[in-house]
Amino acid sequence: MRRIAIVGAGQAGLQLALGLLAKGYHVTLTTNRNGEDIRNGKVMSSQCMFNAALQSERDLGLNFWEDQCPAVEGIGLTVPNPENPNEPLFSWSTRLDRYAQSVDQRLKMPVWLDEVAKRGGEVIIQDVGVAELELLSTSHDLVLLAAGKGEIVNLFEKDAERTQFQQPQRALSLTYVRGMTPMSPFSRVSFNLIPGVGEYFVFPCLTTTGPCEIMVFEGIPGGPMDCWQGITSAEQHLEKSLELVNRYVPWEAERCRSLEMTDDKGFLSGRFTPMVRKPVLTLPSGRKVFGMADALVVNDPITGQGSNNAAKCSKVYLDAIVARGAQGFSPDWMHETFEQYWSYARHVVKWTNTMLTPPPQHLLELLGAASQSKPLASAIANGFDDPRNFAPWWFDAQSCQAFIQEKTRQAA
Repeated sequence: MRRIAIVGAGQAGLQLALGLLAKGYHVTLTTNRNGEDIRNGKVMSSQCMFNAALQSERDLGLNFWEDQCPAVEGIGLTVPNPENPNEPLFSWSTRLDRYAQSVDQRLKMPVWLDEVAKRGGEVIIQDVGVAELELLSTSHDLVLLAAGKGEIVNLFEKDAERTQFQQPQRALSLTYVRGMTPMSPFSRVSFNLIPGVGEYFVFPCLTTTGPCEIMVFEGIPGGPMDCWQGITSAEQHLEKSLELVNRYVPWEAERCRSLEMTDDKGFLSGRFTPMVRKPVLTLPSGRKVFGMADALVVNDPITGQGSNNAAKCSKVYLDAIVARGAQGFSPDWMHETFEQYWSYARHVVKWTNTMLTPPPQHLLELLGAASQSKPLASAIANGFDDPRNFAPWWFDAQSCQAFIQEKTRQAA
């Protein structure tokens, strides 16, 4: 039986562990928190997952919350009028072809962690550094690092050619709330793009206390939405969230008249630099560690791709490990496997990075034209499930104009 070690118990690490156990591998999973610590801790992300990522969970029988979790049925976009910020310049919404869902990782990860143990995996609760990686590499055929945070991930070399930014592009914050008026006639991710300030979006979720909504703020560094320093309590966080909504997106404030926090740990703020790292770490002994998902490709959450990328990376790696059979997991194999994932992830990185810089004229025209064309709005919304579909029309002005004309004819 081949022995695989995975460091990190997030979406990617746990999904890969459970997939490998189903294929008969011996799996050792190491993480620095047990299920109770995760369940009782602070929220970790906003994790809206679209259909292809959800299907990768269904294929492994891991969709334990699908019947309980509120569906995200569509996507909407609003841009304020620069001459009168209290009203939209344009606004549109459209249904997704297949619904999305968001399950709080404090709900999901403890259950998946228990499932790893139930299905025969070895779970070790400990901090992992170089010494622990060395030990794992002596007793396992392959060691994977699936932890996207902490000092250990910085051992992987930055890929300067594939990394666009050198510092954080947004001050990030999220607030888990209940009591928000539901969107009608269908639930959705409601995006608001506020030029010169940042972005606000909100969508349904299932958390530890039941259905809720997640308010996400993306502030341009140094701007008025970069304002979370010194806020330490849930009450302060909610107060600041409502202040920003009332100030910048008053049409969203109408939904927020009766809000309360889901729990006293349902908030988070911080910032990080979007980055791509090289996939293979060489330990002092010369043995190799293979990175995956957020350990190697970390995007700003503005496009909601983090958990989706993690699930899709897990599927690519699972298929590659199984296809390897009894052959060794060489550095060449690691690079080839990562490149398989990168052939998808590069599209996500390119698209996400365009959302972090001032939009070119053709994108402004595209987003505005979608308010007059349901087929155009649908193409944009459903691209969140597979961002490869944004090429070339999202990036190239001439292709964009042709695409707008094509979709406008369809609408007519």
